Amino acid sequence: MNFDFTEDQQEIKKTARDLLSSRSSLAKVREAAEGKAYDPALWSELVELGWPGIAIAEEHGGQGLGAVELAILSEELGYALAASPFLATVTAAEAIGIAGTPEQQAQWLPLLASGEATGTIGSAGGLVPDADAAAVIVLIGEDGVARVLARAEAEVTPVDSIDPTRRAARVYAPPTHGEALGGDSAAAIDRATVVVAAELVGVAQRALEMTLAYVKDRRQFDTPVGAYQAVSHKCAQMLKDTEGARSATYFAAWAADAEPDRLPEAASLAKAAASDGGRDVTASAIQAHGGIGFTWEADVHWLYKRAQVDAALLGGSGTHRARLARLLAARLQPAAA
Repeated sequence: MNFDFTEDQQEIKKTARDLLSSRSSLAKVREAAEGKAYDPALWSELVELGWPGIAIAEEHGGQGLGAVELAILSEELGYALAASPFLATVTAAEAIGIAGTPEQQAQWLPLLASGEATGTIGSAGGLVPDADAAAVIVLIGEDGVARVLARAEAEVTPVDSIDPTRRAARVYAPPTHGEALGGDSAAAIDRATVVVAAELVGVAQRALEMTLAYVKDRRQFDTPVGAYQAVSHKCAQMLKDTEGARSATYFAAWAADAEPDRLPEAASLAKAAASDGGRDVTASAIQAHGGIGFTWEADVHWLYKRAQVDAALLGGSGTHRARLARLLAARLQPAAA
């Protein structure tokens, strides 16, 4: 059995890597972070390529592809640390596309697919990415039920997070504002969660590659530091964590379309692995870079900061492990009886 991407999926990945290597270099990421502003030209190019609508149904102006294709793009934008509202917009579109009422889908999906409007999803009271400029907000309540709100229906307070490459805000809306998703909120949130996990995989992969390049080049006592056992063991663990997160994430993306009954467990497994993996790999990258790793001039800290925020979005690893335990207990209970 072939577990690799199809030719079309490989082409999506290659196109994204080639484009973002020039349009979202780490120098441009630094410029966006220090200037506290996204590059509108980058977002325009993503829109022209139809990427915001890659997983939106064709009837709503999207490309009608699946969760795996969306995960591929999310991974590549995470790898590039792209400073754009892509993640927020596609996660909102995933939620509305899978669980929105026909009216919600007709109102918002064409706008999100075309890039005319941006969206976001997040928990009430928590950090919500790019909510300050979003036209539509999918807000998750404490009861796990998600509402669809127009920007004017919510109180949005921009905040500075540890990650200056992405804008963030806190969102509050009275219970009477907005309209609940017409379908399964949990399924909607699970699909969005997989997209965030995929971005974390890209962040971890970039941190791993930067670290390997550094420890091969940096020498102590005429020996590359990567040759020392403590450093090589650290790099091996980084590879293990990255690949574990990648395997769990792409299984969840596959399940989202092919076996949706398995998505709840798969999404939580993916987010737990990617949250821990992303944070551990980027922290190890800073450590392996030695004295320069934690300085402002070193680019590796941007990866660490993105991983910290992504790890908490839509639930951290502890939240998802607890959910996994509940799901597995519920599945095993009939067998035990």
